Amino acid sequence: MKKIVFNLLLMFVLTSVGAQDHLPVPQDYKDFLKTKTLVVMDENPMSDFNFMIKKVMPSVWNLTDYEFISQSEFEEKRRDASYSFIVTSTVTFDRDKTKARYTFVSLLMGKDVYSITDMPDLCSIPLSYLRVEDDSYAYKMEGFIRFIQDHVKLVNKDPKIISRNMFKYYNKNIKSLSNKKLLVVKEDLAPDANTISKIQKVYPYTVEIVTQEEVTKAIQDKDPDVVFLHKVGPEGTRYKARCYKIIIGAADSQFYYFDWHMVNLKNRDGLLLKDFKAMGKK
Repeated sequence: MKKIVFNLLLMFVLTSVGAQDHLPVPQDYKDFLKTKTLVVMDENPMSDFNFMIKKVMPSVWNLTDYEFISQSEFEEKRRDASYSFIVTSTVTFDRDKTKARYTFVSLLMGKDVYSITDMPDLCSIPLSYLRVEDDSYAYKMEGFIRFIQDHVKLVNKDPKIISRNMFKYYNKNIKSLSNKKLLVVKEDLAPDANTISKIQKVYPYTVEIVTQEEVTKAIQDKDPDVVFLHKVGPEGTRYKARCYKIIIGAADSQFYYFDWHMVNLKNRDGLLLKDFKAMGKK
């Protein structure tokens, strides 16, 4: 898939890679509510992203009017402040010696600037490692879009959470996992945590190893008792890369846990046993 490529330090990973010269300001979030949101489609018309975003937007998005556009139209319109954009992009990090590339979905504000990296970034979520097929994350798209929308609402209510380490705000939700059932897909678990018996040694709450279809159903049903794992890693395409781990609510689309590690022999690609230990602390 051909995607917009830019070197970006994104909201949820700023503390791990350095800092942008600027952050979005409260007025950006207020101005967003006056925009029309343009959803930038992948150039591959058969991509899972295109299929799922067209399915999800009508049932989820209600903050602004929206329209689907092509990547060439994005280049034409991105300097117009009357628009906001939901766009996927290929992201690299200046300080990452592995030069690994990742796919993120971002909510950007239109602005008359030279570089896409200078457009106000209201919310960004890692979707996958670049070489990993988009069907690895597309089934969770409804949860991602709901989170982006809810995050904008939250910041408009409480602008103080804008910071270079915004995910710290959501990690406070980790205490609520005691009342949730965690759904994980086996392929997203590291070898040291790939069975229920291994997990239960350090994680005292309910966890189930399920299929992608079961995760999709929980999201569609907005099951208030369920949280699910979103893992972003190289999945065998390379040895060294970041592995992002996010626990998301099926009903409220809140983040309950956010962390990342560099994949190596000791810390493999997937949710690690030490992640379960961190989430299970009382």
